[in-house]
Amino acid sequence: MPVKFRLKVLLAQKGMTQKELAQITGIRAPTISAICNGTIKEIPVGVLSKICIALGCQPGNILEYEDETQG
Repeated sequence: MPVKFRLKVLLAQKGMTQKELAQITGIRAPTISAICNGTIKEIPVGVLSKICIALGCQPGNILEYEDETQG
């Protein structure tokens, strides 16, 4: 999948655990884990917004697009 999630990196930079992010945002821990592991299929805008508020970042800091046709 060309869209990669950088949430695990951001959490490490902020010194925050997945559990702490789940508690702050009210997002279920399995959802946070799925984003960190890149196994989530869809991410609701509301979830993305809560994460951005909690981490003080922009969506572009969490999502990264890799063009798989370029080689």
